[in-house]
Amino acid sequence: MGGFGTWHLAGAHPELFAAVVPICGGANHDIGFPERIKMLKDIPIWAFHGAKDDVVPLEESQELVEVLKAHNGKIRFTVYPDLEHDSWTRTYDNPKLYEWMLEQRNDRFT
Repeated sequence: MGGFGTWHLAGAHPELFAAVVPICGGANHDIGFPERIKMLKDIPIWAFHGAKDDVVPLEESQELVEVLKAHNGKIRFTVYPDLEHDSWTRTYDNPKLYEWMLEQRNDRFT
């Protein structure tokens, strides 16, 4: 599933999420993405990608980040200049990610 699945699931069911953390993901143009990504503009998203990723090019994440920025989305984007595809290890080792996630709320479930 990975980062592509994260973007896809959140785009298909944005009402379910308080926050989204896609890592080295992108959009499936065959099923209406990235156009549907703008539906996520009100959900806090922190995306991560390794600049040297040769499995999923950095441009895949950049494209979705730019769509959200164009719609005033709540987007943060971290690019690891020294990492390849495995950007999840450093991401998951970062305590600030978990602090940020715990700050987010989905008012539809309170």
